[in-house]
Amino acid sequence: MNLKALPRMGRPLLIILALGAWAGLAHYGSAGHGNPDLSAALGVAPLILAAALLWPGRSPGGMLFAAALALGLVGLLWPRLRESVPLLYYIQHLGAHLALGIFFGRTLRAESTPLITQLAQAMSATELSARKLRYTRRVTQVWTGYFLVNALVSTLLFLFAPREIWSFHANILSWPLIASLFLGEHLFRRRILPPEERPGVGEVIQAYLRISRTQRNPASSTPP
Repeated sequence: MNLKALPRMGRPLLIILALGAWAGLAHYGSAGHGNPDLSAALGVAPLILAAALLWPGRSPGGMLFAAALALGLVGLLWPRLRESVPLLYYIQHLGAHLALGIFFGRTLRAESTPLITQLAQAMSATELSARKLRYTRRVTQVWTGYFLVNALVSTLLFLFAPREIWSFHANILSWPLIASLFLGEHLFRRRILPPEERPGVGEVIQAYLRISRTQRNPASSTPP
């Protein structure tokens, strides 16, 4: 094992461990067990973070204001939140999947460029081939469908299945499902596209970050 790689592996490993711990505690709490205050706090934490990150412009002051506003609202609703922990986690899971489904799906409109196509264009120095344009549009459709279908499955399980089954699906199974979809798309891409049209994971992440920065600050992408 390359010891020099350990520092680089440390941060992703810590993130994975933190997500795993959060998923386990969320499953335990949303199934109706554990301390309701701790379970509710874990449930609202991602919502407060989302409120800050979705603040228009994403200025530090605006993000802090959004987080403070969300915290104030949580404080007002706390008695009800701690008494409705499963519903809180359901709203969180449903909201995240609907938001992601809309985020991907709105780029499939006729006047828009599919999100995966945008990523591919950000990584390519030349014009994308017709084959890759078709492929990236299909992948965008697949991710849109996944998020919307999973939101529907979550709703059906929450309404009609035992709480433990819904909680396992929402808090534990969602991560392996996403990883499986990533892996399946990667394997399918290797069969469909030639090597020069298959980017690595690192390139995809860098392209997404570039697109995010451009969307937050369009002026920064325009040369002086």
